[in-house]
Amino acid sequence: MITSHTLRVPGATLHHELRGSGPVLLLLPGAGGDAAALDPVADALADTFTVLTHDPRGYSRSTLDGPPAEQRVPVHADDALRLLDALSPDRPAYVAGVSSGAIVALDLLARHPGRLRHVVAHEPPSWSVLPDAAEQAAFFQDVYETFMARGLEAAGARFLAGVGPVMLPAPPQPGELPERVREMRQRLLANAPLAIRYEHRSFAAYEPDLAALATARDRLTLAAGTATRGHLPYRPAELLARRLDLGLAHFPGAHNGWSTHPAETADLLRTHLLGDTR
Repeated sequence: MITSHTLRVPGATLHHELRGSGPVLLLLPGAGGDAAALDPVADALADTFTVLTHDPRGYSRSTLDGPPAEQRVPVHADDALRLLDALSPDRPAYVAGVSSGAIVALDLLARHPGRLRHVVAHEPPSWSVLPDAAEQAAFFQDVYETFMARGLEAAGARFLAGVGPVMLPAPPQPGELPERVREMRQRLLANAPLAIRYEHRSFAAYEPDLAALATARDRLTLAAGTATRGHLPYRPAELLARRLDLGLAHFPGAHNGWSTHPAETADLLRTHLLGDTR
């Protein structure tokens, strides 16, 4: 059973959802994602964890107190911490993030390692760590300018041309889509322009605190999709793992493998979070 809740935080009201039982596991979605976008993985993990998902501030049902503004990684990490403080105040929690959510997870670990048992960061788009960081920043600026001049469809095409074929189609669902899925898809469509305008460029420019992460490396797993190898989203995870002297965990699928391979992803998340590979 999924229960829905709200939490007031500075500048926003966060919609969040709970399911399952056991230690708290916060799942963090990619840019423009929300709690329901993580349903397949969250459902598969609910037999082991109390799974906490949320709509990041300014997206879907998490409303801002003012108009949309540039989003910042530390603010999103502070939101995540407040959720953990509300749901797991006395015990460290688990965190797993995908894409932009993985950047938030890295910031949370760097600044609040004592609040976390283990973190899995799947393909954080931390372009700032790459040797061609300036080129990637220019690419995201070009996506933004394409969006402003020609709209969402043109910007999406420009984005996919730059990152490569890393968003694989999800398995088809038989019959009519459940209402929850239909509503989620409508919300994600509305979130996409907000992500391009207010999140992509600032998150891409974020620089992880490698020194702080090095001190907490025993609580970190960096992961990448097997089908992403050779494409842009694979590179930051690979480089960060090398700099932190960590192995790179390989998950099924591509950048959106959590959606296309939820059962296998959940099994691997459970294994890495609970330390069965160590």
